[in-house]
Amino acid sequence: MNWDIIEGNWKQAKGKVQQQWGKLTDDDFDRVQGKRTELAGKIQERYGVTKDEAERQIGAWARDYRH
Repeated sequence: MNWDIIEGNWKQAKGKVQQQWGKLTDDDFDRVQGKRTELAGKIQERYGVTKDEAERQIGAWARDYRH
């Protein structure tokens, strides 16, 4: 899925993002505001994964995302 669509529907998408990455806090979501690079950084921080792994996870999630 095109990330612009997810970013544009962030309020709806963040519930599904929170299901996928439950360690992210409400403050994290407020900071991310739908920005993919910010989300990757928060996933790296909370889960201790590399940038490449965070991007891979986001890509896999985005392909399956349905709003």
